[in-house]
Amino acid sequence: MIYNWQQPDWPDFKYDITEIEDIMFSFAEEMGRVSGILNALSKDSQSDTLVNMMVSEAIKTSEIEGEYLNRQDVVSSIRNNLGLNRKPANVRDKRVHGIGSLMVDVRQTYQEPLSKEKLFSWHKMLMEGSRGLQIGKWRSHKEPMQVISGAAGKEKIHFEAPSSKQVPSEMDRFIAWFNETAPGGKKQIKKALVRSAIAHLYFESIHPFEDGNGRIGRAIAEKALSQTLKRPVLLSLSKTIEVNKRQYYAALEKGQRSNHISPWIKYFIETILLAQRQARQLIDFTLKKTKFFDHFKDMLNERQLKVMKRMFDAGPEGFEGGMSAAKYIAIAKTTKATATRDLQHLSGIKAFIIEGGGRSTHYLLNLKDDH
Repeated sequence: MIYNWQQPDWPDFKYDITEIEDIMFSFAEEMGRVSGILNALSKDSQSDTLVNMMVSEAIKTSEIEGEYLNRQDVVSSIRNNLGLNRKPANVRDKRVHGIGSLMVDVRQTYQEPLSKEKLFSWHKMLMEGSRGLQIGKWRSHKEPMQVISGAAGKEKIHFEAPSSKQVPSEMDRFIAWFNETAPGGKKQIKKALVRSAIAHLYFESIHPFEDGNGRIGRAIAEKALSQTLKRPVLLSLSKTIEVNKRQYYAALEKGQRSNHISPWIKYFIETILLAQRQARQLIDFTLKKTKFFDHFKDMLNERQLKVMKRMFDAGPEGFEGGMSAAKYIAIAKTTKATATRDLQHLSGIKAFIIEGGGRSTHYLLNLKDDH
């Protein structure tokens, strides 16, 4: 198998954007809708939306790589890094602390040129607490860097990256390309989605670190998108990719076999468009949350308020299985009798919608405008 980096035209990527012009137009429309909904939110709600988006990205970019993080810890880490907690929350999981730092730094420094030092800094954040790895350095092992699947003895090699000794020069060229294609650069790529797609494929094809290449590659895609759009993007690319990881890996594998990458660009910008649509749904959910609490805040006691907030923390996907009496008792730390009264009250004021019956009775948040 001959990979893209082994071909004489590497890294002279070629592509045709005629098939994706409609997708790029749809993305611009979605961005306009997102801006409109955001403007209808208070500053506190805008801040909540930003945190929720970064939490989603942090969790899903880790899940793609097989790491499963506690959502509440990730919320605390990101809020700590944004300075939103009056008293910084204690986050013991170093992975959570690292990914939270990375999410915030990517957003706050998007305008800065890319550099080796920045990539090393991101890698140190991401690999915080890891052992047995070269952290904050390019890989240097002699063994081939391969993407493999399958059981021992039946492995399938999907991709092999340049050797470790080639990484420093390849990354120097990548960093130069990234900065030269940025706004105002001598090789500027004006189409934000196209630049983001190429940046991700280019970086993943070099695979410069021992571990963390996927997560940093998705951060680079976000940085490229934000730079060209001249504002931080509000979407979770990883959340969209994680839903269909097989499609992502298949598209990436195909894109790494040639430097004619039109199919890869089409796949990637369709993914970004879907991520932007999902972001709009999350922002719309935040708006509904604001309206919900504006309407019910004077009807809820502290116990009920705690439960409501926990349910909203689950995001647009909803609180798994809805709220039950048992869950209410656990969250509110109260008795069965009190939980029953609270649930009846919340149903009576139409904060909850009742579904099922008997032991299968559960309660959903009522997010309709006509409470």
